Amino acid sequence: MDCSHDNSAKQPERQPEVMRELLNQLTAGNTTLMGAMIESNLGAGSQPFPQPKDKLRYGVSITDACIDWPTTEKLVRELHAALAPRFA
Repeated sequence: MDCSHDNSAKQPERQPEVMRELLNQLTAGNTTLMGAMIESNLGAGSQPFPQPKDKLRYGVSITDACIDWPTTEKLVRELHAALAPRFA
C-alpha cells in the first residue's frame, strides 16, 4: 500500500495517519497486505528543481514532498511495537 500520493490526498503529513489505518487493517486480520511505502527524507517537504546547487537544501526531496526523519523514525518504532508480538 502506498501511504503517499492519493492515499494521503497528496499531503505528506497525512502519511502516518494512512500507515496507522493500514496497521488497523493488519491487526484486524487482513492478510492480503504485503507491504507499505512512505515517502521519507531527512527533511520534510520538497523543493523546486532545477535551481543552483548552492540553493538546494540537503536531504529535502526535489520530487514528491516527504515526511522528515524524526516523523519516520517515530512511525517505524510505533509499527514495530504493534507488530513485533505477532512474530515472537
